[in-house]
Amino acid sequence: MSSRLRTLLFGLLAAVVASAASPAAAQPYSLVIKGGHVIDPKHGRDGVMDVAIADGKIAEVAASIDAAKARKVVDASGLYVVPGLIDLHAHVFHGTEPDAYLSNGLVAVPPDSHSFRSGQTTLVDVGGAGWRSFPQFKAQIIDTSKTRVLSFLNIVGAGMRGGPAEQNLADMDARLTAMRIRQHPGVIVGIKVAHYNGPEWDPVTRAVEAGTEAKVPVMIDFGGNTPPLSLDALLNTHLRPGDLLTHMYAHVNGRLPIVNTQGQVEPYVLAARKRGVLFDVGHGGGSLLWRQAVPATKQGFFPDVISTDLHTGSMNAGMKDILNTMSKMLVLGMPLTDVVRANTAKAASVIQRDDLGHLGVGTEADVAVLALRKGDFGFIDSAGGRMMGTQKLECELTLRAGQVVWDLNGRAATDWQSMPVTPQGAARPARRTQP
Repeated sequence: MSSRLRTLLFGLLAAVVASAASPAAAQPYSLVIKGGHVIDPKHGRDGVMDVAIADGKIAEVAASIDAAKARKVVDASGLYVVPGLIDLHAHVFHGTEPDAYLSNGLVAVPPDSHSFRSGQTTLVDVGGAGWRSFPQFKAQIIDTSKTRVLSFLNIVGAGMRGGPAEQNLADMDARLTAMRIRQHPGVIVGIKVAHYNGPEWDPVTRAVEAGTEAKVPVMIDFGGNTPPLSLDALLNTHLRPGDLLTHMYAHVNGRLPIVNTQGQVEPYVLAARKRGVLFDVGHGGGSLLWRQAVPATKQGFFPDVISTDLHTGSMNAGMKDILNTMSKMLVLGMPLTDVVRANTAKAASVIQRDDLGHLGVGTEADVAVLALRKGDFGFIDSAGGRMMGTQKLECELTLRAGQVVWDLNGRAATDWQSMPVTPQGAARPARRTQP
């Protein structure tokens, strides 16, 4: 062996040894969440465990992970560590177009302004965009948001613009809707029917036709006609297993409620669940009434998925946010594990995104750390009625792809006294010079 080759080999060996001894090698995890009660329904985890994150992904979930392996450790003792929450019914096609309602209008909510503080890492906009307006929605909202934003495409090509636009049967095209969905698999994850006031079944049948062609579920916001169309026919004739009725605990003009005047869940509603039709809370500004939810849940009729129907009206009224809505289900007697499942594994299953809603090793590290507060709390329904409860969920920490995006009490932050003396933070923008 030549001296030059020997020198080269010794240099390589020294580099390998130095790399192995470096802090990065000794600390393979960017962050470890220690001592929290992990609820990960997809993998059957329900107990105190540690969660390690590396390169933006879940690296390990175990009873105990050595803190020395992490560059940052978050103490989650007494808290719940769950997959990033999924809101299956939100309205985030925000814009400034006048009279555009939930399709590039001011009633929709910018996703990042609301998601992370509530433990949500995925928001599904339902119906804001139709096949015509989806390219704008994608460019304007989906592609610019830190929150993962998905879409249920409105069967109306123009989207949820309110008024006459949503009554236009001529703009409900199953073929073009399915075509647009196939262009964006995994991003457009379903079809929405909403706000149609006529006696025709066409919006439903065309949505189901498109859903069958594109192999995605349909969500129905049903009602509006006088007399009401048959809820039994919708649930047991028109919808397929895996399709959803949203606003399940509503009692609104133009739609029959699921709980009848005798206080019983209608038999045809139970039959629909048995055949695989799904039921979504869709709280909104007018779609959760204690007078429906209390008798339904006393008979064991809890939601498959828990969603907000987020918009500026609902968030500033009884709904507030996803954690308030989930807390209402706790008040009604739904077990915490089932509540978490409804907003993680089950929601991901409905939209056929098996990469979401769980803490499997190798998946993107979307994580929420939640506190279950004890005390006296009031919860308001859509009619302004109050119900008292003794527990309430609150988000302490949210991670999106391994990055801390919400930290209520600085659990992942560094104590200020141990930070460098040099100025920190963003530089002030330069003043604009007048011409």
